Amino acid sequence: MASNIQDEVMTDDALIKELADFAKDAALLQGVLMRTKETPNSSELVTYAPFTLFPSPVPKSVFLQALAVQTHFNTMVDKISQDTDFLQEALASTIEVDDFTARLFKIHQQMLKEGRSQSIVLGLNRSDYMLDQKEDKTSSLKQIEINTIAASFGGLSSRTADVHRHILKVAGRLEDCQRILDNNPAAGLAKGLAKAWELYGSERAVVMFLVEEVQRNIFDQRYVEIELWKRNIPTVRKQFDDVYKTGCLDPDKRLFVDGREVAVVYFRNGYMPQNYTNEQCWDARLMMERSLAVKCPDISTHLAGTKKVQQVLARPRVLEKFFPDQPQVVKQMRETFAGLYTLDMGPDGDKTVAMALAEPNRFVLKPQREGGGNNIYGSEIVQVLGEVKESTERMAYILMDKINPAPVQNYLLRRDAPLAISNCLSELGVFGAYVRQGQHMVMNECVGHLLRTKSSEHADGGVAAGVAVLDNPLLV
Repeated sequence: MASNIQDEVMTDDALIKELADFAKDAALLQGVLMRTKETPNSSELVTYAPFTLFPSPVPKSVFLQALAVQTHFNTMVDKISQDTDFLQEALASTIEVDDFTARLFKIHQQMLKEGRSQSIVLGLNRSDYMLDQKEDKTSSLKQIEINTIAASFGGLSSRTADVHRHILKVAGRLEDCQRILDNNPAAGLAKGLAKAWELYGSERAVVMFLVEEVQRNIFDQRYVEIELWKRNIPTVRKQFDDVYKTGCLDPDKRLFVDGREVAVVYFRNGYMPQNYTNEQCWDARLMMERSLAVKCPDISTHLAGTKKVQQVLARPRVLEKFFPDQPQVVKQMRETFAGLYTLDMGPDGDKTVAMALAEPNRFVLKPQREGGGNNIYGSEIVQVLGEVKESTERMAYILMDKINPAPVQNYLLRRDAPLAISNCLSELGVFGAYVRQGQHMVMNECVGHLLRTKSSEHADGGVAAGVAVLDNPLLV
């Protein structure tokens, strides 16, 4: 918003202080909540989730472009998850050197050998973008990644639009309220979960949220749970340890955890190596994969979201394989791709290394990791690639063009942080939900959006990682 707010608002310290105090109360009233760092597993004491004082300007055309392409990305992820040869080929080099991806791939192979128990597939994903500003000041939408497991903030982002509308009214900007769109990803994500539960066909069975040990962001998930309870769909929250200790499969491969049949396993955990604290976690993951429960995501959909798959998809003629005779769809998707480059052994990978070492500030070095805060920038690229350039270890990474959004000024509201104006960069996320039964796509929708904003001094990291804050697009 900042670039659209008159300087007299942005620089009126007394007004900004008044608006910030009001904004924090509005966030609490709307339920934009997180547990505290000090007591992450108790709701006795909660605070507002960090957010921007003003919504941030996003060109309407680019915003609509991101929404329009989401169902195609849903379809693409689903098609990749079913293409055994493609996954094998795409990830062959990565699994040689990346232990985590290799463990996931081993489960995938075991499932192929045994045969899938369940023909219902549920995907809840989020495609993330930034606006790349060219020298001529025009901006284009560029995809950063697709999250196919534990895509977060669908719940809290369903509550932030009203917070920013209230702030704009108090700031005397009534006419701008209409430029913040209604947004309810929680309902859309729950719709996908509900459809999978319904197709599973047992009213007694539960939707199991597989959650982390530290649960600061519980309210984001509770909004989705509440949407399910509105439909009289029971939910439970369990950790890997619970599944290992109390989980079992009956002769029909139905999954029972703590005595209750599980219709859908919704992974809000399991996306990082550190989530698997011991072998029992891996055993629990395998048991869930082998079961009749619908997995969100199943193992092949999890693998479809890896950075390496993203890089392979950017190669010429690869998208066409998944969308034959749909050149318009391919064009729409490809327009959002940033430059992505292989670091496999061989002349192509050598060329990538040389390019990155010559101009490190033009690129981002990405390992096969989710959860924010893992990417490598600038002089660090030179350091890391300098160490691994001659070894197969380099295959654990991909290289991507660095996206350069235009910074805007805003205030980032965080508990106990000073109120100060910052140069900020924003990232737009678009939520997708799809359900397939056998070969029939039962549901394929774009179900909402998320804007996250951070100070331009922070290269990497999301809200849960403590760097970005929640925001809303103000369409311009």
